[in-house]
Amino acid sequence: MVTGSTGGIGLETARLLAAEGARVVVSGRDGERVERARAATESAFGVVCDLAEPGAPEALVAEAARELGPVEVLVNNVGIAYQASFEELSDRSWEEMWQLNVMSYVRAIRAVLPGMRELGRGVIVNVSSTAGKRPSTGMPNYSVTKAAVLSLSRLVADLYAGDGIRCNAVAPGPTATGAWLAPDGLADQQAARSGRTREQVLAAVGSGRPLGRLAEPEEIASVVAFLCSERAAYVTGAAWSADGGTVPIIV
Repeated sequence: MVTGSTGGIGLETARLLAAEGARVVVSGRDGERVERARAATESAFGVVCDLAEPGAPEALVAEAARELGPVEVLVNNVGIAYQASFEELSDRSWEEMWQLNVMSYVRAIRAVLPGMRELGRGVIVNVSSTAGKRPSTGMPNYSVTKAAVLSLSRLVADLYAGDGIRCNAVAPGPTATGAWLAPDGLADQQAARSGRTREQVLAAVGSGRPLGRLAEPEEIASVVAFLCSERAAYVTGAAWSADGGTVPIIV
């Protein structure tokens, strides 16, 4: 099951897992986009839901289990990001982002645990961000939620390793998805706040990575798919950077 899988990293992850032979559940808030994602991944079962709502992750897991059996692999990918200053963020802004970027992960994990424990195995991969390791001053609430995802991932890994459940996090850098490239996305937002053009922003963001460019979504999906696979059978509690060298620390 891949949350937030109607575009970007989530869709590429669902495609890759399906190509590897998995029966994939895709989800999103827009019915038409869910149907397109389901068609694009061929083997996928699609569910329309808003995972920011309490009870929605649990309902998603229950529907997936009725259709395909217990969820053996959970990829928590859903999330939102936007530019803002610390001072302009209201309590509501913090709470809304917390509900989607953190609590949907908590609720989905909680919902899949009984089935995974009964099977004696399971894999959870949580998509965090470089901003979770080194906060972005232009995205304060996003940075804090993504740091929480890293802590959550380590916590779950420690709690459930004895049940055969592995949990890891992936920390992508800026990636060429709709989050950055769509109209009014992060590139346009940063351009409006800085007085630069969209093209200048994207060039600067790319050149700010040691590899000199944004990631492609399939490059992040490949890391996620590896962590889901038996090839990573001895990997748990890790926070894998897939950021082109953005965060200059060994962790």
